[in-house]
Amino acid sequence: MIGMDFMSFLILLIISLVVSGILHFGFKYYVVPGFCSFLSKVFIGWIGAWLGSPVFGYWWEGLNYKQVYIVPAILGCLLLLICIVDCVKTCSSTKSG
Repeated sequence: MIGMDFMSFLILLIISLVVSGILHFGFKYYVVPGFCSFLSKVFIGWIGAWLGSPVFGYWWEGLNYKQVYIVPAILGCLLLLICIVDCVKTCSSTKSG
């Protein structure tokens, strides 16, 4: 998946936008509010979606485009976003107290 085409990039970007939007605006799961925080989630979520298929596996053949498997990409995006936000919240709370 290193040399992906534009459509694969776009699919991962859409997955990241949707998952980040749900976490940021829907569940208010963020370190700081604001649009810049949302954009950083989109970037990190794209990396998680990109790593989703190699980490979680290549399954659900009907929901894939080339090497982008949708369900593992969603899981990877969600997992990395939750881990990063949780780590930043934990590190910032231990610094202040």
